[in-house]
Amino acid sequence: MDKEERKTINQGQEDEMEIYGYNLCRWKLAVVSLGVVCTGGFLLLLLYWMPEWRVKATCIRAAVRDCEVVLLRTTDEFRMWFCAKIRFLSLETRPFLSPKSMANKVSNGHTVHLTENLAEENRHEMSKYSQTQPQQIRYFTHHSVKYFWNDTLHNFDFLKGLDEGVSCTSIYEKHSAGLTKGMHAYRKLLYGVNEITVKVPSVCKLLIKEVLNPFYIFQLFSVILWSTDEYYYYALAIVIMSIVSIVSSLYSIRKQYIMLHDMVAAHSTVRVSVCRVNEEIEEIFSTDLVPGDVMVIPLNGTVMPCDAVLINGTCIVNESMLTGESVPVTKTNLPNPSVDIKGMGDEFYSPEIHKRHTLFCGTTVIQTRFYTGELVKAVVVRTGFSTSKGQLVRSILYPKPTDFKLYRDAYLFLLCLVAVAGIGFIYTIINSILNKVEIGVIIIESLDIITITVPPALPAAMTAGIVYAQRRLKKIGIFCISPQRINICGQLNLVCFDKTGTLTEDGLDLWGIQRVENTRFLLPEENVCNEVLVKSQFVACMATCHSLTKIEGVLSGDPLDLKMFEAIGWILEEATEEETALHNRIMPTVVRPAKQLLPSSTPAGNQEMELFELPAIYEIGIVRQFPFSSALQRMSVVARVLGDKKMDAYMKGAPEVIASLCKPETVPVDFEKVLEDYTKQGFRVIALAHRKLESKLTWHKVQNISRDVIENNMDFMGLIVMQNKLKQETPAVLEDLHKANIRTVMVTGDNMLTAVSVARDCGMILPQDKVIIAEALPPKDGKVAKINWHYADTLTPCSNSSAIDSEAIPIKLVHDSLEDLQVTRYHFAMNGKSFSVILEHFQDLAPKLMLHGTVFARMAPDQKTQLIEALQNVDYFVGMCGDGANDCGALKRAHGGISLSELEASVASPFTSKTPSISCVPNLIREGRAALMTSFCVFKFMALYSIIQYFSVTLLYSILSNLGDFQFLFIDLAIILVVVFTMSLNPAWKELVAQRPPSGLISGALLFSVLSQIIICIGFQSLGFFWVKQQPWYEVWHPQSDACNTTRSLYWNSSSHLYNETELDTRNIQNYENTTVFFISSFQYLIVAIAFSKGKPFRQPCYKNYFFVVSVIILYVFILLIMLHPVASIDQVLQIVCVPYQWRITMLMIVLVNALVSIMVEESVDRWGKCCLSWALGCRKKVPKAKYMYLAQELLVDPEWPPKPQTTTEAKALVKENGSCQIITIT
Repeated sequence: MDKEERKTINQGQEDEMEIYGYNLCRWKLAVVSLGVVCTGGFLLLLLYWMPEWRVKATCIRAAVRDCEVVLLRTTDEFRMWFCAKIRFLSLETRPFLSPKSMANKVSNGHTVHLTENLAEENRHEMSKYSQTQPQQIRYFTHHSVKYFWNDTLHNFDFLKGLDEGVSCTSIYEKHSAGLTKGMHAYRKLLYGVNEITVKVPSVCKLLIKEVLNPFYIFQLFSVILWSTDEYYYYALAIVIMSIVSIVSSLYSIRKQYIMLHDMVAAHSTVRVSVCRVNEEIEEIFSTDLVPGDVMVIPLNGTVMPCDAVLINGTCIVNESMLTGESVPVTKTNLPNPSVDIKGMGDEFYSPEIHKRHTLFCGTTVIQTRFYTGELVKAVVVRTGFSTSKGQLVRSILYPKPTDFKLYRDAYLFLLCLVAVAGIGFIYTIINSILNKVEIGVIIIESLDIITITVPPALPAAMTAGIVYAQRRLKKIGIFCISPQRINICGQLNLVCFDKTGTLTEDGLDLWGIQRVENTRFLLPEENVCNEVLVKSQFVACMATCHSLTKIEGVLSGDPLDLKMFEAIGWILEEATEEETALHNRIMPTVVRPAKQLLPSSTPAGNQEMELFELPAIYEIGIVRQFPFSSALQRMSVVARVLGDKKMDAYMKGAPEVIASLCKPETVPVDFEKVLEDYTKQGFRVIALAHRKLESKLTWHKVQNISRDVIENNMDFMGLIVMQNKLKQETPAVLEDLHKANIRTVMVTGDNMLTAVSVARDCGMILPQDKVIIAEALPPKDGKVAKINWHYADTLTPCSNSSAIDSEAIPIKLVHDSLEDLQVTRYHFAMNGKSFSVILEHFQDLAPKLMLHGTVFARMAPDQKTQLIEALQNVDYFVGMCGDGANDCGALKRAHGGISLSELEASVASPFTSKTPSISCVPNLIREGRAALMTSFCVFKFMALYSIIQYFSVTLLYSILSNLGDFQFLFIDLAIILVVVFTMSLNPAWKELVAQRPPSGLISGALLFSVLSQIIICIGFQSLGFFWVKQQPWYEVWHPQSDACNTTRSLYWNSSSHLYNETELDTRNIQNYENTTVFFISSFQYLIVAIAFSKGKPFRQPCYKNYFFVVSVIILYVFILLIMLHPVASIDQVLQIVCVPYQWRITMLMIVLVNALVSIMVEESVDRWGKCCLSWALGCRKKVPKAKYMYLAQELLVDPEWPPKPQTTTEAKALVKENGSCQIITIT
């Protein structure tokens, strides 16, 4: 039983895998070796392509804890197999371990994350490591991550740093002192070198990997076969094409590796200073850093070589490498719970939650701030591929395969062709044996039929359309790093947009302020920069509560903070490093108004103001900063006016949050109403608050205080109203998408009502549509999770609001077509918190909400990714358009992610637009649709080419004849390659249409189109082949045959006689059947090319594709010329025999009728195919394939949907795991 065990690693994570243990088996290895020799190495290739077969063929099952090889299988929909060899890490070199502790070890150990107590750590951790004699740890490496055997879990697990299960208190108490040299050496042994290595494979390695592709192996087989058959010319053409394809592929793969290597290698090795336990500073290479090291951040900044948490000082960091935002971010030291008044020792450190205190690998520290000569220190928490940058690089190095129906269907179609080839293969062998053909000829001809049916030029033909589309996208400023995604973009039926910087302008303009005096709102004021307000607490808050800093003399920081600071016209000054080091009490940053703003004289009546103005200069020093946190939705500062004894606390943030932290008596009664009025108009509102701090709070105490102590009991001061204008092109682009039946969704980090307002302004939500806000609350105090439904236009903070008139509830319309279901009358809106609760507690409701969810506000980056996944789960093809700031995960996860930012973060996005405008979205979809239709056209054409040629050869095999080498060459090179590479050049149609292209090749209309053309072509070829035998002049051809008139016959026979004297026709190429089949089939290739070259509605008409038109005309003229007016030299080369002129006219008539029938049938299939199929299948009710369509059908007849206003949906407590829920109407 133990041997059959199956374990799971990375449980619940994106890269979850099943793991099986195996041991090498010698007799199996011997059998496989014999098989490899017998199959001429083909078995080895097969085992190279299939890791699962390779392991199972050479190994036997074993327990995971004792195995030599592990077989891994991903648990996602792709179920991909990988294998890895078990290695041993020797732990003999450990100077700090006593023999006594060694004796206490167990036989099989493990690795855990670093334990809290450094003194105990050596004994505790070492006692659990796997150890045979001598001490060894078992591990394997997969996708650049080491997995060690963990004896406690009885499973393999990757080694964690200080980013999991370590409390904030212990970071200060147990990790802030640094490591001993012995402990550092031991950890280095386990964690390895701190570097993100992107090895650029040698050209030789890449070449072998590329050449061993199953397709190139098939091409090699074809080329060898053709060479034995003396068909050198086409073999040479295929070899040249393959070489060009391999070289271009190697160039692009190697270029990507080099780009990634350069991006990672920059600053990968730097010298860093680390603190040791005895307070000595040691200088080491960054590659030697391990979790637990205390790194000293240099004054002039550095590029972070690892992830580390700040425990001392402040840093200004450029995080554009990770977030796409080039705005500098201020990082402060991690709050020390043991020093705080309110202890929070139980809080665990997490790089995501505490990102404002974490310096991430690859980000640039621009400046550091410190006090009293103290060093700026950070504890290393993650190294190498475990860092945030390492994870990004891993996701690029090992991307998930692209799952697209077209590619799955293409393989299925190829299998069908292989089956057809199999029939031809058997027929050829039987026919040849019956006709007593030599064995060598039988083998060559029967294998030849396989290479005819499965065309080696197919992949080159399929990629042509994508390459052309990529080139056209580049012309309109859209760059693509994943060309296969272009086809998938043709299927997009839903696009998610970020709001700020994508739908709206990047920056915010200050619209005005609305101050509060005596708990009442004053009238809105437009100008903040005036003498009256200069010394007010409101302006003081605007002047100090920000994260701005001067970098090389230029004020930089968050654009919102910049706009606010510029609006008041103040000046920011920063102390130099020397001043900060000299004086304990020097403020790191000072702000003061410009001289012209200060009043020249004080009003005599105001005694308080006179006292307040005693200092000659009015300056405010910023003592401590609590940076903005998206989780808390606020930021605050502690500041002191020069000459004041007490310090002030200022806070700004989301109005709802700020109001909740203020004294209720200071918040105006009409606060919610005023806020709602602004947000409904699409304004972004920020609230300000202030309070005087107690005099007992000294400068030193403030440096270690928790923000919770400061951020409460504040006085509400008023609102700052910012305007975020819509981009000019936004409404028009969204209208185009709606007309094309493409759903649009807004995903933003902004306020809910602002987002709804912007959605209405840009046309995402039409004026008559209703918006239902889903407010989900998690389980609390024994109560189950619930969702409250409000209608946005009637949303009031009061719980006793009057019931909404039932007529306001949207009426459901019964639609004839499922496509029309997208034109609905209601939309759901929710925030990130509600979205998370719904995903966790209401799994059955989530798909229904995905069907009509339009606005998702206050969404964290990981929630954006979850939303994309949720939409994909109901079978939407999802596009995502964002400015790259916090959309990396979502851009990567979407079927088509397009970044409007050209920063390094766009490395995560398959597409990057040069112009920061959403007009790139319809352009990308249009090009995607054109590329997809091109792929279909090319695939259908290549399938027909295979079948036409296959049937031609099969007919000729029946009379022991074949097509001549130059006939094959003319068809394969002059006709097929020219047509394939020019028919792909049709540009995209100029506008998006409501109709969508089919997603797969295996669709009724498409199969009917291919099958009907196959039948037509086979019919007309057979007609020509059998009709020529009925002609009065027909005889079995021989060099003296005279089927032409006398004058031509003399010329023809003499030339033929001369020709045959030099080279006898041993293969029976020259005959009337061959000539007839050659001419008819040559025209058939061109006929189907024209029939399949579809234009509108996805591509420009084929007559606008000039290269294609010219190529087809030249080929038509040439074939007509050699058919109606023979040229002796051409006839000799093509091995065509002379036939009477009357038969030439007959062949022309066959071809014309064939063309007419083919084009009429294809047009009919296009026009009525779908209707006929729907009618034929009408007798049985067809269930839609897409889940969202099926759901839409269900919801049409659901009387409880959409939820009524003022109702609540509760999750059932007993069956929480399956997410069932019930609707309770609250009266």
